[in-house]
Amino acid sequence: MSQVLDSPLTVFRSSFNGQVITAEDVDYDTARAVWNGDIDRRPAVIARCADSPDVVSAIAFARAQRLEISVRGGGHNFSGAAVADGALMIDLSLLRQVVVDPAARRARCGGGATGADLDSATQEHGLAVTMGTISHTGVAGLTLGGGFGWLTNQMGLSCDNLVSAEVALADGRVVRASESEHPDLFWGLRGGGGNFGVVTEFEFRLEPVGPLVHLGLLFWEEGRSFDALRVARDAVQALPRNAGGLIGAGLSAPPAPFVPEEHHFAPGSALIVAGFGTAEEHAQLIEPIRAALPPLFEFVTPIPYVALQQMLDESATWGIHAYEKALHLDEMSDELVAILAERLPTKNSPLSFLPIFPVGGAYADVAEDATAFGGSRASRWVVNIGALSPDPALLAKDRIWVRELWDALVPYASNSGGYVNFMAEYEADRVRTAYGPAKYERLSQIKTCYDPENVFHLNANILPG
Repeated sequence: MSQVLDSPLTVFRSSFNGQVITAEDVDYDTARAVWNGDIDRRPAVIARCADSPDVVSAIAFARAQRLEISVRGGGHNFSGAAVADGALMIDLSLLRQVVVDPAARRARCGGGATGADLDSATQEHGLAVTMGTISHTGVAGLTLGGGFGWLTNQMGLSCDNLVSAEVALADGRVVRASESEHPDLFWGLRGGGGNFGVVTEFEFRLEPVGPLVHLGLLFWEEGRSFDALRVARDAVQALPRNAGGLIGAGLSAPPAPFVPEEHHFAPGSALIVAGFGTAEEHAQLIEPIRAALPPLFEFVTPIPYVALQQMLDESATWGIHAYEKALHLDEMSDELVAILAERLPTKNSPLSFLPIFPVGGAYADVAEDATAFGGSRASRWVVNIGALSPDPALLAKDRIWVRELWDALVPYASNSGGYVNFMAEYEADRVRTAYGPAKYERLSQIKTCYDPENVFHLNANILPG
C-alpha cells in the first residue's frame, strides 16, 4: 500500500457507499480475480461502487493519488483489462439492476450487469437484445466494443441497439449520451470501448424474441473437418434474418445427455443454428445441412431463449486460462477452409477452438460511419481463434498455436486489425488498423474532448489528439 497514504484512504473509505477493498481485506483475492485464470494482478485499491456517486468519488481519489484506473464490468475480457497491478479498480459488479419498459420496448441496466441479468429480465416480457453467446459476459465490455450474438442477423450488434448511456467522466461530471445529448460521445461509445469514461447505465431498444426458440446442433468428427466447414459455411450464409448461426471449428463434443456416450469429448466441428421463427421454418433450415453431410450426431429441439444464451457457458467456465486473436474476413474460401482443417488437429487443449461468427442481415444494414465499431459492415465473417485450458502449461502451447494460425489467416483478412473485443493484447498498430484512419481520428478528437489526459487507458486505447 506504499502508493496510497493511509489518511486519504481512510477519508475515501468513510465517504464511500460501497466497499473499499485492499490487500489487507479477507476478500481481496476474490475481488481481484477475473474470468481469465491466466490473469493474476494485484491492484492497490478495489472500489466496489454502489452507485454513480461512488464511481465519481473513486475516479477523483485515484487521480489525486496518481493511481492508474481500471474498470471492471463483468470481468470477462481475455486481456484482463479490468485489473492492473498497483492501480485502482472501479468494480461495477454491484450495479446489476435491470429495469424493463415492455410497452416502450426499452431496458436500462447497470454497468455491472451480465448478459444473463439482462436476458432474464427482458425475457419476462418476451423481449431481447443482441447479447453475446456466453451468459456471464458483462454487458458493458460487450456493448462498448460492438457485441455479436445469436441475434446479430436480426438486430445487429449490441451497440447498434444502444439508445443512451450514463457516463462518469474523468473530470467528475456525469452525463447522459444519446443521439440528442452529447451525440459525439454517444457515437464513440458504440464501438470505441471504455476510452471515454465509466458507463454506469445502458439503455437498449428491444425486440420480441422467445420465450421458446429453436436449436439445431450438428457435429462432425475431425476426419471430415474440411467438408464439415464447407457445408457449415454455405449453410449459415443462406440463413434468413430470423435465424442465427455459429460455426465451432475444432469444438470437442460435450459430455451432454444428447451426445452418444461413445462420442463424448470427440474432436471435431459443430454448426449451431438458432431459429427465431416457427418449428417448420427451422426444420427447413436443418434438413439441407443434414442431407449435404450427415452429421456424427445432432440435436434439434425447441429451447428457452435464456437456455440458448447459456448453452456455451461450459466451454468458457470462470477461471479458465485463455488467450485469443481474431480477424474479419470478407470470404471463407475453400483454400482458407483447408488451412483450418489442416491446423485444427495440431491444437493441444481439447477446449481450444475457433468460434466463427457469420455477420450479415441487420449488421450489414448499418452504415459504416454510423457508429465507432471497428469492423467493416461489408465483412461477412468474424473468426476468433481461442486457446482455452485449465492448465497454464497447455495454454502456453496453444498460445503459440493461436498466433501461428492467425498469421496464416491474415493474408485472407480484410485487415490485420480484427475485433477489439477479441484482443488479448492491445497492440497499438492493430487498434489503429481495426478502426481505420478516419474513425481513429474521429475517436481521438472525442477522446481529447472527454478524456484529454488519457485517464482511461487500460483498454484498446485511443490516444488523445
